[in-house]
Amino acid sequence: MQDKRAFLGYQVYSAREDAQKDLPYVLEQLAQMGYDGVELAGFYGHSAKQIREMLDQTGLVCISSHVALALMDEDIFKVISDHVTLGCKYIAIPFLDQSCRPGSAGFAATIEKIYRYGALCRQAGLQLLYHNHDFEFVTLCDQYGLDFLYAAVAQDILCAQPDTCWIHYAGVDPCAYLKKYAGRCPVVHLKDYIGRKDGSQPYALLSKDGADDGTAAQQAAFCFKPVGYGVQDIPAVVDAALDAGARWFIVEQDQSTERAPLEDAKLSRDYLRKLRI
Repeated sequence: MQDKRAFLGYQVYSAREDAQKDLPYVLEQLAQMGYDGVELAGFYGHSAKQIREMLDQTGLVCISSHVALALMDEDIFKVISDHVTLGCKYIAIPFLDQSCRPGSAGFAATIEKIYRYGALCRQAGLQLLYHNHDFEFVTLCDQYGLDFLYAAVAQDILCAQPDTCWIHYAGVDPCAYLKKYAGRCPVVHLKDYIGRKDGSQPYALLSKDGADDGTAAQQAAFCFKPVGYGVQDIPAVVDAALDAGARWFIVEQDQSTERAPLEDAKLSRDYLRKLRI
């Protein structure tokens, strides 16, 4: 492993039911495990000011936040203001609805919207990111739809937040993809799994309030795992991400089926500590 310093965050969506019940407890537990920060996906009934106070009490930072495009459409200026209050550096688009995805009639308009919101974020000192799933890896004009997006929107307006699980799941080498976007990947998702692609959708998508929208299909062929416990070559992915300029890794586990989410969070943290993260 390379001896380069990167920070580790946790996507609170991974423990969303616990966060909805008692967000301060979740943050306290993550701090005790040794996480440096969190990535939000909704505010779980709290204001940005209240969450900032919780974070300050634990010593965690909010490095990034997943914000659905629908929320940006409602009031992009409130989204930006809330994240400035949080001290958050990155806002990530977590997914695209089917009508807006690469290959759809709405994709061109979505690109224009992403450019506009990214420029407004930049003016406020924030950076807009795009977090991929597997559906962006459809061929569009002889390239992946995700590549088309990154070619269409300048790097200073839109950076990448590679989800290495879904890159792998799509049949693409995550290490090669990270290398391709070196210098454009400040925050990288580490996620592990076992299984294979069987045609159904293994992930839920983010509701506007940060809840699970319930669209994930149950699959015998697929299961999320703590980082280091699945099929991903995590040491190689970490090295590739560091080479690509990543400063933050985010642990995300969409579902915990064998243990409580925070127990899986500790397993991921302990594994990554062995890799000097």
